[in-house]
Amino acid sequence: MDTIFISDLRLDILIGVYDWERRVPQTVQLDLEIGIPDASRPRSDRIRETIDYARVIERIKASLKQDRFLLVERLAEHLAQLVMTEFKAPWVKVSVSKLAVEKDVKRVGITIERGSKS
Repeated sequence: MDTIFISDLRLDILIGVYDWERRVPQTVQLDLEIGIPDASRPRSDRIRETIDYARVIERIKASLKQDRFLLVERLAEHLAQLVMTEFKAPWVKVSVSKLAVEKDVKRVGITIERGSKS
């Protein structure tokens, strides 16, 4: 399967279960791998034959301005469903990391895969 990737997209959002986390924006790092629909056919230079990563990034940013999450797990699931539904991706892998939330820890987070690679 051919995939498009978006690596190290960093956004400041409100996320977390603790009160202070819901008051102070935290930086999250997003990494996505997105399966391209109909990857078996030859490609031209037409953007409609693939997934426009700029539109995906815009859509993620817009969504995270509206929606709030307590858990990185729920955020990852939301992003996976958004990409699969709105961009018709047959498969997606999403990693969400919160940066420097604990002393001596660079990142904490989750990686999920949804859909089918076949």
